[in-house]
Amino acid sequence: MKVLLINGSPNAKGCTFTALSEVASSLEKNGIETEIVSIGNQDIRGCIGCRQCKKKGICVFDDLVNKLAPKFAECDGLVVGSPVYYASANGTLISFLDRLFYSTTCDKTMKVGAAVVSCRRGGASATFDELNKYFTIAGMPVASSQYWNSVHGNTPEEVRQDQEGLQVMRTLGNNMAFLIKSIALGKQEFGLPEKEEHIFTNFIRS
Repeated sequence: MKVLLINGSPNAKGCTFTALSEVASSLEKNGIETEIVSIGNQDIRGCIGCRQCKKKGICVFDDLVNKLAPKFAECDGLVVGSPVYYASANGTLISFLDRLFYSTTCDKTMKVGAAVVSCRRGGASATFDELNKYFTIAGMPVASSQYWNSVHGNTPEEVRQDQEGLQVMRTLGNNMAFLIKSIALGKQEFGLPEKEEHIFTNFIRS
């Protein structure tokens, strides 16, 4: 079992990484393999809606999105971490997630998702809500903690002083590990939920 952790901060070893590392440590103590990948300092452009990925199976922009797509397909859980910029996630991370979720054809059903947010002071809740929407549109259960998944501080040293925030990260890792293991057992016993053919409705006529 493996969890992929995405660091959306341009600072590869900064506050967001500190929070993600705490989550990863708890996951590993529960026997879950982890990998943290830093994408916030990469040149990742946004989706242009060309829909070529539906024909090719990969995004037309051959960058980190396509390189990480196989890891996304193989993992049992995904943790997305972001710093807060203007009460929202890092723009590079959003471009990455838009294209990753749209271009990949793998079945995301029952992969466990979690968002982690790092902020100096405010905007954590708005960013947390923004990131969770990627999971809930894709049939991915969202792992929760004892509080919203955020840490506060302007440096890694300050984040390490946020004892409550670090405890939230550890609890998140423990809960996520339990959920991943429980879903694996459920798949063996019951299989995945039955799916209907997807209905797309752009407008309603009376």
